[in-house]
Amino acid sequence: MKVSEIARAASVNPETVRYYTREGLLNPSRNPENGYHQYSDDDLQRLKFARKARQLGFALSEIQSILGEADHHHSPCPMVRDIFARRLQDVEERLAELEALRNRMREAMTAWETMPDGNPDGHTICRLIEKWDEASETNCCDDTALAKTGGRA
Repeated sequence: MKVSEIARAASVNPETVRYYTREGLLNPSRNPENGYHQYSDDDLQRLKFARKARQLGFALSEIQSILGEADHHHSPCPMVRDIFARRLQDVEERLAELEALRNRMREAMTAWETMPDGNPDGHTICRLIEKWDEASETNCCDDTALAKTGGRA
């Protein structure tokens, strides 16, 4: 198969095929008549595997290690589970960080709704950013005080 043929068969861009070839994931032979790469069914299987692994978040270096294990007739499945467990934990942590950021952004937007605009005066740049946490702390404390008094100010 030529680059375009294997790319089409694996549902990837021809540049992906060329990149994976340069990185050693695919090992095509050379057509003796024209010097073009000739890809085998084994290359197609590896390319489809790499595409699926990338969709699951595996890095190219991890895919190379997995394929290396398989090439040496060792089961890569334990390695895959270990890598995937770590990757899943990383994603969970990033999601928690993004949720915390979203909450801070929502708090800032709520605080900014009542804050006046200001002009830089040599002491401040943008009051919205410089004062947002103070405003949210004030709102927090006001809410806490209201809760303690049963909603009475």
